[in-house]
Amino acid sequence: MHRIFALFLAPLALLILSCAPRAQPVILNERAPAQINVGGLAYRGGLVLDFDDDRFGGLSALDISADGKVATALSDGGSWFELNLSYDSRGWLSQARQGRTGRLLAEDGHVPKRKSDADSESMVRLPDGSVIVSFEIDPRLLRYAATEPPFSMPPSALARPPGVGRVPGNKGMEALTLLADGQLLVIAENSGYGDSTDAWIGDGTNWTRGRYVLTPPFLPTGAALLPDGDVVVIERRVSLLGGFGSRLVELKAADIAAGGRLTGTEIARLEPPLTVDNLEGIAVRKSADGETLIYLISDDNFSLFQRTLLLVFALEE
Repeated sequence: MHRIFALFLAPLALLILSCAPRAQPVILNERAPAQINVGGLAYRGGLVLDFDDDRFGGLSALDISADGKVATALSDGGSWFELNLSYDSRGWLSQARQGRTGRLLAEDGHVPKRKSDADSESMVRLPDGSVIVSFEIDPRLLRYAATEPPFSMPPSALARPPGVGRVPGNKGMEALTLLADGQLLVIAENSGYGDSTDAWIGDGTNWTRGRYVLTPPFLPTGAALLPDGDVVVIERRVSLLGGFGSRLVELKAADIAAGGRLTGTEIARLEPPLTVDNLEGIAVRKSADGETLIYLISDDNFSLFQRTLLLVFALEE
């Protein structure tokens, strides 16, 4: 979660309330309503999410089921949410209803009380249905077994990537995805090197440390595996005058396998007047008609001045 605008933060009580659906469609560009293309992306619908649940917000991590009907999002307040998604006749995202929700457990089986223990930032679902979650302030990777309901059993810890402890507390393991070969890719938001940030590849026990090349002022906030084995990374910038902006870049599988310095190729930029906010979570799936769909979700920082957006784009070949 970005913390430049402390005045935007509005702490909310963690209460479980009945949730009425309030998901309003948004277009890509209010100034040019017919626009659906930006860079190498084609818009496939989006929603502003606002549910009657005081815990809802601060969403930093996202997972989408293979059929696109269920989205799972994690809050940097340590809560998880399921969203039941609907699509119109064109296949565009048209509605979301809040489903099950709960709290992430710590390794001892208790609900974390401290922010530093609950600050989940990214997630990835493994083939066996288990989920690995990265936490930023107290940097660690926790694996939650596949259970019903989700996240209902205490997690087990993976080995910490080397050097992660020296990364500033709110700039740590921000992006996480599973590579085609079964290894994990973890990217720190900003390790403080200037031109790059830490990136680690490993199996959860052994890690290789490399660098992810930055394009200031953009910093990585999420990553997802593409069907061809490449990786798409969402980057975010923020300024007092310019607000939020995002950049999507593609990392080639061969470059990732080679290690060292990872340099992405820009796919698109999402900046005003386009619909954008503090985009942090990203997930990918293949549609029934063969499109590669990229889902993005924003962290509203529990602020009255921001929105929780869920946007869908098709990656154009």
